[in-house]
Amino acid sequence: MTTRRQFVSDASMGLLGLAALPAFVGRADGTGLVYDPRYLDHVLPLRQGEVHPERPLRLVRMMEVFAERGLDQEVVDLALAADPMSAIRAHHTSEHVESVRGIEVSGRVAELAVAGALGAVDAVAEGRVRNAFCASRPPGHHANNTGREEGFCFYSNAAVAARHAQTVHGFQRVLIIDWDYHHGNATQNAFYDDPSVLFFSTHDWQAYPGTGDPSLTGEGDGTGLNINVHLDCGTRDVQMLRAWDSKLLSAAAAFRPDFIIVSAGFDSRQDDLLGCFDLTDDAFRRMTRTAMDLAEDYTGGRLVSLLEGGYNVEGNALAAAAHLETLLS
Repeated sequence: MTTRRQFVSDASMGLLGLAALPAFVGRADGTGLVYDPRYLDHVLPLRQGEVHPERPLRLVRMMEVFAERGLDQEVVDLALAADPMSAIRAHHTSEHVESVRGIEVSGRVAELAVAGALGAVDAVAEGRVRNAFCASRPPGHHANNTGREEGFCFYSNAAVAARHAQTVHGFQRVLIIDWDYHHGNATQNAFYDDPSVLFFSTHDWQAYPGTGDPSLTGEGDGTGLNINVHLDCGTRDVQMLRAWDSKLLSAAAAFRPDFIIVSAGFDSRQDDLLGCFDLTDDAFRRMTRTAMDLAEDYTGGRLVSLLEGGYNVEGNALAAAAHLETLLS
């Protein structure tokens, strides 16, 4: 197996303020689920008579499908973190935070989405469950520091969760996998020169937000740890899975993560309103299984998945159910 240098030295981890290695080193059982009915309160404005694609029905139907398949009886219900704001402020500027907090209803729900991600990380890190899925909204992987909503996102949920896993729980190397149809530009921006995070994104480079150039591979100590894979409109299961086999597996083996976060955007599924890939639910089962295998190999099974996009209400629910079923397996 090809190896490369150890990306995170003791000295570099000192810059993160890490006092110790993770306290939990055993293997937990069970899959956690984060859901809060307050996630339905968030509604993005649109012209009269139009329905915004990032709508509460996305979660309503998802939870219905989970119940229809009995998945709600198999998961461990996880609580949201009580105070997400310290983690949010550690990542976002004060100007951005205050602007978002000033948005009636949605500003508070955006905090709850981060709280869900942090609660899931806490549960997995502490060994209460092996992995977890956050059925939350709004999504987060486009949220930079503009003081406004970007691509339906307010706070960078995955990035905040990754740093929380490091600074609170002592994990040193976090792998973030983003399979959303759209590039996770804010996640890339957060860790572009950071040797402690490997970011792997499959997406359509020509779609919103127009980022994700495959030539952008990181800079400084983070060089080689930002992997952008452009896939053309019409991409099917085989092309997606081939990208994972050819790009992700060797990078993960060299990086050796001790925690994995998935930005699970189901707008890469066939028939999505805002995406043009042609992935089936089987692709999400297989990607989930591969991510779990990486977690088994390197992290003791520790994996947290966060809902990003997915705008065909029925397709989003079915793909999420396939994902959760696989996590439970």
